[in-house]
Amino acid sequence: MSVTVRVPAKVNVQLSVGAARPDGFHDLANVFLAVGLYDEVTVAPADTLRVTCEGPDAAQVPLDRTNLAARAAEALAARYGRSPAVHLHIAKDIPVAGGMAGGSADGAGALLACDALWGTGASRAELLDICAELGSDVPFSLVGGAALGTGRGERLTALDVGGTFRWVFAMAGRGLSTPAVFREFDRLGAGADIPEPVASAELIAALAKGDPDALAATVSNDLQPAALSLYPELADTLAAGLAAGALTALVSGSGPTTAFLVRDAASAETVARSLRASGTCRTVRTAAAPAPGATVLTA
Repeated sequence: MSVTVRVPAKVNVQLSVGAARPDGFHDLANVFLAVGLYDEVTVAPADTLRVTCEGPDAAQVPLDRTNLAARAAEALAARYGRSPAVHLHIAKDIPVAGGMAGGSADGAGALLACDALWGTGASRAELLDICAELGSDVPFSLVGGAALGTGRGERLTALDVGGTFRWVFAMAGRGLSTPAVFREFDRLGAGADIPEPVASAELIAALAKGDPDALAATVSNDLQPAALSLYPELADTLAAGLAAGALTALVSGSGPTTAFLVRDAASAETVARSLRASGTCRTVRTAAAPAPGATVLTA
């Protein structure tokens, strides 16, 4: 018997970052939007816990117990007093170290798959609690759609989305470490008065209306200057997408993937072609949002 779960990537349409807290984290106003790029996590009984991976950049994925999928299996098993002896196979399609929550997606996918495989019957609240223990982005990977994340991003409030938003994503030639980007954010802001993060009412209204022009006027990412400081070439990718007709461009989360909001599917293909020809990125993908959260495909 095995269980396969599909889980989406995300883009942050608003990422407002507060000052570093005593615990090293930052308070956030983080508006997540799940997009139609997916990893699939398949879980099957095994003699011991092991992880395998296939797909683009699979060689960069850790296969030991630092992998969030392995940690999710161990966390659920510990709660229910059982062995986490499963084979976790990850079929990667979300960029690795790309600021699109690929690792978090795998953690959420493994958690839901193990719950189904073992028949633990964990409540949604319990699964979300385990997700929050695993990482700030993991709860949203479980629920999908659109949500405002507060605290360090793990406390979610679902948001309405009134239509389909079309995106183009340009994958960079190398990754960026999320902790390194936050450290650079702290360095760049040293001595400054950093305000408390607050969700944009205009952005939330634009999502609810399904209005890409209004959304384009309100997206923001406080981590973008830090990402550009560590990876200046991303500015060329952002400029290439805007020149091709994107409504707006931003670094996705901590980067280095860059995200381009466009008006419709035809515009997405135009911007994607221009980005591929620009020589400023490694690969380009198009996707629609919102997308559902972690979903059991086969059991």
